[in-house]
Parts: sequence; C-alpha cells; structure tokens
Amino acid sequence: MLLQQLIAQGKSEQEVLAAKGDAPDDATVPGGLSPAGAATSADRFVSMVSSQLKRQISRPSKNERNHSMQARRFLITGGSQGIGAAIVELARAAGHEVVFTGRNEQLIDKVAQKTGAHGLRADVSSGADNARAVDACRERMGGIDVLVNNAAYAYRGEIGAMDVDAMRTMFETNVFGLVDITNRVVPLMKSQASGDIVNIASTSGMKGAATATAYGGSKWAVRGISQCWQAELRPHGIRVTCVCPSEVQTNFGGQTGRNNPNKLYAADIGETIMAALNMPRRALWPELAVFANNPWKEN
Repeated sequence: MLLQQLIAQGKSEQEVLAAKGDAPDDATVPGGLSPAGAATSADRFVSMVSSQLKRQISRPSKNERNHSMQARRFLITGGSQGIGAAIVELARAAGHEVVFTGRNEQLIDKVAQKTGAHGLRADVSSGADNARAVDACRERMGGIDVLVNNAAYAYRGEIGAMDVDAMRTMFETNVFGLVDITNRVVPLMKSQASGDIVNIASTSGMKGAATATAYGGSKWAVRGISQCWQAELRPHGIRVTCVCPSEVQTNFGGQTGRNNPNKLYAADIGETIMAALNMPRRALWPELAVFANNPWKEN
C-alpha cells in the first residue's frame, strides 16, 4: 500500500526506495532471513517499484483521459430537455461551445441559463429552421465540429388501426429532419476534414415490439442511415456513431416523475456519448446500445 501511495503522489524512484525502510511489515524485508534471502527480497522490492513507476508513466492519468478532447463546437437538436439537455450540460461543463435547438421556449431558456449554451427555437422537421440553426452556428461559433441528432418523438399504434398520416408526420422529425440538418452540416465538416455525427436511435430499432411499427420503424431507419453515412464519411475524417438507448427516465412520451435509481437517466446516455467523442480520432464506435443493468429491481 505504501508503494502505491508514494507512486500516486508522484514520488521519484529514488524517493520511493528511500522510503522503503519506513514501510509497514508487508512492504519490508521479513525478519529472520539470511543475508542472501534479504538481498533477494530487496531485489524484488526494487523490481516492483520500477515496474509500478513504468506503468504509471506510460498510462495517462484520469484527468488527462477525461479532458483529452480539445474544445469543440456542438450543435445539438432537441437539446431543451431529456437526453439532449444532458448532453448540452456535459458538453458545456467540459468547456465546449454549444448551440442547441428545441421547440419549447421556456425549456430552452431554462437550459440556456443553466449552462451558458445558446438556445434556438427550431423544429428539425422544418428545412428553414434547420438552415437557420446552421447559420447560427457559423455566426456564433465559426462552424460545427459535433452534430448530435437527438430530436425525436414517438407515435405508437397497432397495425390495422394505424394513423398513417401521424406516422408520416413523425418520420418528418425522426428521419427526414435528421437527414436534412445533417445534409447541411456535412459540407462544413468535409471542408475541415474532421467532425463527429451522433445519431440517437433506440433499442426499439433493434427489436420489434407491439405498437412500435411507427416509432420502431423510424429508429430502424436511423440505424441504417448511420451505417450508410459511415461508409461515405469515414474517408473524410468524419465519424458517425449511432447510440441506441433503452428506456431512459425522461419526460419522453409524457412520462413524468420517474426516479428509479436502477433505471437509466439522461445523464447516463450523455456520459456514453461524451466517452465516444473522447476516443482518439483513429477509433470509431459505429453503434452502441445502452441498457440498465437491473431495471427490474425496485427500491
């Protein structure tokens, strides 16, 4: 334990070895050894110190790993609540510039005041709103390094009683809006030969379920679209990551007041996304699903 504490404090090899005489019994040469045995024990101690020091030097510290991503410029759709708001907060806390969109002015103002990010009232299903959002990013931040396509909602219905018009309207947000705003951002990323696009899909797009024809279908589409973009954009230095959250305790679908510590929170998805973005540029997570480990447990 003394050895690890001294190394963690940044002590040099000489300082660690000098402290050996004051180490507790489990770190010193045991009594009763012959001179040859004592020498062997001392050699082992020196070897252990050297090995620990080399590992400590070669491994980045926790702080270095957490702050490896340089300040970047984020555009986050659906950033006024839920997963989107969690990403806004985490990105701002890490020192990044953020523009986010939403449809509820009060929620937009609340997130903007809390985080210092710039909120913009915009509907991703509107091409004109998407153009305005991209223009705002150019004007305020000089461009976009990270696009998070989070805006979405759910319409559910059983086949045989499906409101197909409602399904089409939902696809305008969940699918076509996502494609439209990305279509406007990609030329900027290509011009700088770098960028990250994060598409929020769902585990509903990984396994079918009753009443999920519309919503699940939209998320299956997002997964397929993400794979197409990966094929097109990787040669330009642009990473595309598709994140598939399981049930998250947000206000999504009108559900409120949920606070089960064993189920996912919006911040869990935000942390996952920030971890993916923090990966070295040479590394890509093409798709990842996030589940609660034991959501059946009730406290």
